[in-house]
Amino acid sequence: MEAYSKTKYRNVFKEIGKSDEDINKKIDEAFDVFFYDEKERIYHEAGTDMGYLEDTGNNDARTEGMSYGMMMCVQLDKKEEFDRIWKWAKTYMYMETGEHEGYFAWSCQTNGKRNAESPAPDGEEYFAMALFFASHRWGDGEGIFQYSKEARQILKACLHKGENGRQGAPMWNKDNGQILFVPGSDFTDPSYHLPHFYQLFALWADEEDRPFWKKAAEASRKYLVTACHKETGLNAEYANFDGSPMTKDFPWGNFGNFFSDAYRTAATIGLDAEWWKDDKGQFAVPLRMMNFFGTDLEAVRCEYKIDGTPLQRPVLHPLGLLSTIAQSALAIPYSSEKGSPFETAAKWVEWFWNQPLRKGERRYYDNCLYLFALLALSGRYRIW
Repeated sequence: MEAYSKTKYRNVFKEIGKSDEDINKKIDEAFDVFFYDEKERIYHEAGTDMGYLEDTGNNDARTEGMSYGMMMCVQLDKKEEFDRIWKWAKTYMYMETGEHEGYFAWSCQTNGKRNAESPAPDGEEYFAMALFFASHRWGDGEGIFQYSKEARQILKACLHKGENGRQGAPMWNKDNGQILFVPGSDFTDPSYHLPHFYQLFALWADEEDRPFWKKAAEASRKYLVTACHKETGLNAEYANFDGSPMTKDFPWGNFGNFFSDAYRTAATIGLDAEWWKDDKGQFAVPLRMMNFFGTDLEAVRCEYKIDGTPLQRPVLHPLGLLSTIAQSALAIPYSSEKGSPFETAAKWVEWFWNQPLRKGERRYYDNCLYLFALLALSGRYRIW
């Protein structure tokens, strides 16, 4: 479990011939646009000591984006922005009473008023991981800035809600070790499965919970093998515990196909390969996906069934999809041989390199995934 301390992080951009100067410039410019460009930024300061990330397509702040922003900041050593985002989340999103006490409301207006009184588990897991990294990189402070304590409290709620008279439900199924779509649900979201995080939670969470997190890491790696189609590599947005796509219709739509949420799974597999190299079969998924989409970027323009059947619905986030496929190249070993799997991966990384940040109304999700891919492919998305 301590092998991470000896990890040598790949710089895939250098592997395809990019210079250190150009790589660093690209990351710095992307961060500046994402956080500070007056027209295109996602991040906004609030008052003297807070800040939030706005979902520009929905004009709200979500735990997804807030926790993503914290992870970006700790990776890039941006402590002021990290603390501002965390204080905004803790002030407006954190629920101190009721059924979801200990969790974060998944959506708030940009003035802090809640749009929901319920959580989305991907926010909690990213909050906890970013806080642990902040503790190790900068040291714990006081109050809400005692980062490691805050991280452990989040994870404790995620596992122990509903026990000993406590209201609510946990975010993980204790029997199968899988994360839930929402607390108490009977299905999951494959893109929520982050085994590379859970393996670290097994080191740093409350000692009594560490065996569970080790189990969760193992369960998620095996789950991703079953959730990703054996030929195309595609996975559904929502899925059953056996990996099969969700067929149920929800009031907000049908989510049994390869669409926006689902893109993140490939990126997870790539980063897990980089950090832990624990392959249960999931590392074969990225190449299957790359081969499915082929050499024509137009193939990423529509929704698909996981067997590869194209549907009429156009993608909302083409840059996000390209970013995650490129990040998944981390699961494919470097090779200079012509015709090797890495030659295929290198094409996707080159395509990604040549794409700018997205502009306009829908830029939030795409640019979050874009910035994560920049960090991962440059070797700057690290365990701290």
